[in-house]
Amino acid sequence: MKRGKLDSLMSPSRLRLLQILMALLFFYMLFMSFEIPLVLRTGFGSGSTDGLYGFIGDGLPKPLESEEDMFGKDFPTRPTDDSLSPPYRTKERRVRVFKKVSGLVFNETVLDGNVGKNEFSELQKAVKHAWMVGRKLWDELKSGTIEQHAAAKPANRSEECPPSITLSGSDFQARNRVLVLPCGLTLWSHITVVGTPRWAHAEYDPKIAVLKEGDESVMVSQFMMELQGLKTVDGEDPPRILHFNPRLKGDWSGKPVIEQNTCYRMQWGSALRCEGWKSRADEETVDGQVKCEKWIRDDDNHSEESKALWWLNRLIGRTKKVTIDWPYPFAEGRLFVLTVSAGLEGYHINVDGRHVTSFPYRTGFVLDDATGLFVNGDVDVHSVFAASLPTSHPSFSPQRHLEMSTRWKAPNLPNGQVGLFIGILSAGNHFAERMAVRKSWMQHDLIKSSDVVARFFVALNGRKEVNFELKKEADYFGDIVIVPYIDNYDLVVLKTIAICEYGVRTVAAKYVMKCDDDTFVRVDAVLKEAHKVHGDRSLYIGNVNYHHKPFRHGKWAVTYEEWPEEDYPPYANGPGYIISLDIAEFIISEFEKQKLRLFKMEDVSMGMWVEQFNSSRPVSYLHSLKFCQFGCIDDYYTAHYQSPRQMICMWTKLQQSGKPQCCNMR
Repeated sequence: MKRGKLDSLMSPSRLRLLQILMALLFFYMLFMSFEIPLVLRTGFGSGSTDGLYGFIGDGLPKPLESEEDMFGKDFPTRPTDDSLSPPYRTKERRVRVFKKVSGLVFNETVLDGNVGKNEFSELQKAVKHAWMVGRKLWDELKSGTIEQHAAAKPANRSEECPPSITLSGSDFQARNRVLVLPCGLTLWSHITVVGTPRWAHAEYDPKIAVLKEGDESVMVSQFMMELQGLKTVDGEDPPRILHFNPRLKGDWSGKPVIEQNTCYRMQWGSALRCEGWKSRADEETVDGQVKCEKWIRDDDNHSEESKALWWLNRLIGRTKKVTIDWPYPFAEGRLFVLTVSAGLEGYHINVDGRHVTSFPYRTGFVLDDATGLFVNGDVDVHSVFAASLPTSHPSFSPQRHLEMSTRWKAPNLPNGQVGLFIGILSAGNHFAERMAVRKSWMQHDLIKSSDVVARFFVALNGRKEVNFELKKEADYFGDIVIVPYIDNYDLVVLKTIAICEYGVRTVAAKYVMKCDDDTFVRVDAVLKEAHKVHGDRSLYIGNVNYHHKPFRHGKWAVTYEEWPEEDYPPYANGPGYIISLDIAEFIISEFEKQKLRLFKMEDVSMGMWVEQFNSSRPVSYLHSLKFCQFGCIDDYYTAHYQSPRQMICMWTKLQQSGKPQCCNMR
């Protein structure tokens, strides 16, 4: 009975009808498989992402497009939940096209924000002045006035680089005791100074002489001779390539000494002191010459045993008169002839025809960087003579350093969010430094693929011809963002704010990094370091200083008006640090609301802003010594104070060995 019912249900007519329905369903699904992608493509092509098409597009795979079709297309951005976002989060997340000029807003209202509170009014005045002058210069640059002026000037001629220069004492004094070396020095160049040390005078300044207890003053006679480089920005001292300082009456040691050093970007290196003893036999030499010659001995002979006995007698208080084998090379009221010459490994100084000291070249300096000789102190200069000078153009000329090749052009900005944006602080005339960065770590695969974006941030120079060349460089390479104010050492903080603005509104990066143009960056290493922090947490990464106090006296003094607090907040050293995007957004928001507190030290400023942000949302501080403040260490993340030659050398080693290695070449 049951079998009969089943046979009736599966009759041939009904089975044929079921087969027809299944065939129609198959053709319908086949038709829809072709039609839906066409509809989706049409919908996105018209710019619509709403309604049904937007919903379906999230659920189905999109058709593949060629690179040519995708280039230049505006893609839809992911909507943000404003209810979960902080009040300072940027609402507009569309990525803008590359612009050569920073989008940072400068106006008197913004710059006057803190003046009413009587905080940093002098700094605010400097900002306004630099912005007003810079805006005028930029308008001239855009109008072509500076271009016409530069084109009218004749090209550099060989006569501008004379092979020798002679100045009398009066001429040298009239030129503020500076001998200008237009094209620097070259191998075996030499400069001779004829002078007479003045008689010692009473000195009361404790910064110059150490006062003994009960003494009102000490007698001092000293002078300095310096080979200096070009000053980079206003307010910053010129780099001292060689600082030679004879102290005829001695210093804390109580004996006549000669001290030598270098100072790069207002940071002094370790001093080389010659105190009368010859350099040790196992100490490295400079072109075969010892660093320090000997000019004192015991009263018997020159043996090491007698020297040790002399120190032992002095230690137990048994004084003995020290005789002079060869007197200290300088004496009050006695004429001297000093010659400094440039060798293969360093500078050699002879006095009255006898070798006195040799100073090895320091990292970051080359011979043609020395564009001036400065003599100051207790000395009367009678004449100065420089010879065997280079006759080629100066090293700071952009024609010598800018390699106009498409190979070094920056890739286009990506359409979507990038992992890391690196803002590089640079000065207008740092053509060689920028070119070295382009040819070294900016060639990293992460940057070439636009997963990481790097840009130079440069303010305007006081010299119009430098700005003219800077604009040409920016137009060609496409990696320079001009911040239109006159560069000043105390106003570097404005470039840091501009980096944050660019990283937020133009690049929309997850992380923002700031570094200098003499910093070598291991791009993959710093990005990996940032990824150590959970993705949704705010972060501040670098070589972090804790409990640092401001100097209240001396050259680097910070007044209580500038910084009333006794301690600085925790801050990462300026050569290289990373912040998360939300911190950068907060900085821009506070700046535009006239609430951002400015300070002349940009790295301390960043620490101050992060601390303020940390009061409302926790920040992960990550400290690492591998973000090097001075020089380079093995397995570095960043290396500072690297010359253009060292940049290329470090990149070559990194490519060949795959290991981060330092370069000690100059």
